[in-house]
Amino acid sequence: MASLIALALFVALTAAITYYGYRHYARPGRVLSQLSGDRISVPLVGVEPDSAGPGLLVTAVEYIGEKLPVIPSTASLIRGDLIAAGYRSERAFLIFQGARALTCASLALLTLTFENGITSNPVLLTFLPVAAGVVGFLVPGIVLGWMVNARQDKLSAGLPDAIDLMVISIEAGLGLDQALLYIARELATAHPEVSEELHLVNLEIRAGQRRVDALRHLGQRSGEPEMRKLVAMLIQADRFGTSIGDALRTHSDFMRTRRRQLAEEKAGKVGVKLVFPIFFLILPAMLVVTTGPGLLQVFKFLMPMLRESAL
Repeated sequence: MASLIALALFVALTAAITYYGYRHYARPGRVLSQLSGDRISVPLVGVEPDSAGPGLLVTAVEYIGEKLPVIPSTASLIRGDLIAAGYRSERAFLIFQGARALTCASLALLTLTFENGITSNPVLLTFLPVAAGVVGFLVPGIVLGWMVNARQDKLSAGLPDAIDLMVISIEAGLGLDQALLYIARELATAHPEVSEELHLVNLEIRAGQRRVDALRHLGQRSGEPEMRKLVAMLIQADRFGTSIGDALRTHSDFMRTRRRQLAEEKAGKVGVKLVFPIFFLILPAMLVVTTGPGLLQVFKFLMPMLRESAL
């Protein structure tokens, strides 16, 4: 039983490392698209192309999600998180619900299968499947929160370049709409998340929405604080008729000052955060290396002397 559990953990860890390395380091599709020299197009995350249909597993998960009951308030919150993570398809919520149900049922069944070899306590035999089901229910939400935070960090990292390009474009004579479209095209490779959001703003303006509403939707859709500040500044500059270039320069200086202050704050917290790893991980290893040989010699010569004195 222990060997099966160890094998399952090894396979899961290998699959996770392979998937992470492929997505974040290999990325052959992105490398080939950059080397091909074709026209840059802005992808829309969560929208599948017409020629490629969903896979069998995705269809099954979506079917399970359709059959589950939904609380409207909870559904709106989950849809907002999915949009903030970049998944805007109507099927994303159903797939998330189905994945949550599958993880809950899978962990509960896995615990029921192996719990007899783990413990014989009747209380634990009842508690472990329930706890595993709760963990399986919470895991997709935790993963979605990580994805939202990761995408917001990417948006925040790409905003300074976008603001600099916006200042240059507006001072060169372009309007705000044309500047947003130009920035969306130029940042498609360096910062695809920022490019995608700005491209959606242009699509909403072309569809007939007011510029103020499209910018407000940008702040609500991304959920990133720096993006919301930029949107608020653009809306105020457009409403009161002030110079957008001067406002963008002031906002860019404020953003750089804030980033420097945040970096200094994080650097100041490093010493406090290192106390626990040093105390629980590094210090025991150093004690074993430094005092271990001396203790071995003490026990080697002291124990025979104690035995002789006892006799």
